[in-house]
Amino acid sequence: MEKMKSMIYLILCLAIVSCKKEVKDKEENTFAFEEEPETIKTAKERKEELTSKGFEIFDYVDEETKDTVLMQQYFIAFLKRGPNRSQNKEEEDGLQALHMAHLGSMYEQGFADISGPFGDDGDIRGITIYNVPTQKMADSLANSDPMVQAGRLQIEIHPWWAAKGFSLR
Repeated sequence: MEKMKSMIYLILCLAIVSCKKEVKDKEENTFAFEEEPETIKTAKERKEELTSKGFEIFDYVDEETKDTVLMQQYFIAFLKRGPNRSQNKEEEDGLQALHMAHLGSMYEQGFADISGPFGDDGDIRGITIYNVPTQKMADSLANSDPMVQAGRLQIEIHPWWAAKGFSLR
C-alpha cells in the first residue's frame, strides 16, 4: 500500500510540474508541446533581475562549447522520515492530501520547481527544489508543510547550484 501511495504521489507531482499545452501536429500525426510565451530578456537583464531579488548567481564558461552559462543557487529540501509516524490511516490520508496541496501551492506560486518521492522505503522520503533567494525562506516554506508540522516528515535543506533555464532530461 505504501508503494502504491508513493507511485500516486510521484504521478501527481510529475503532472503538476510537467503541465504544458499539448498540440497535435496534423501533418505528421505527432505531438508537440507549446511553451508559454515569455518575454525574451538579455543576459544582463536576467542577471539584474535575479540579483535585485536577492538570488546568488555566477557565470560558468563551458570549456568545450565556450558558451557562458548562468548558474543560480537553489535549495534542495530533503523530506526525511519524521519522529511522529503514529497517525491512523484516516489521519495519514488527510495529511497526505494537505501535503500534496502544499506542494502544488509552492509550485503554482513559483517557490518550488520540482518535487517528488523516492522509490524506496528509506528514511529520505522525497525532495523539493526551492527557487527562492535565501535558505531561510526555503526552510520556512518547507517547514510550513502539514506533514512536517505533524512530525510525520522533517526537513534537511542544502544550497544547490544549477544552470538557470536548463531542463531535466
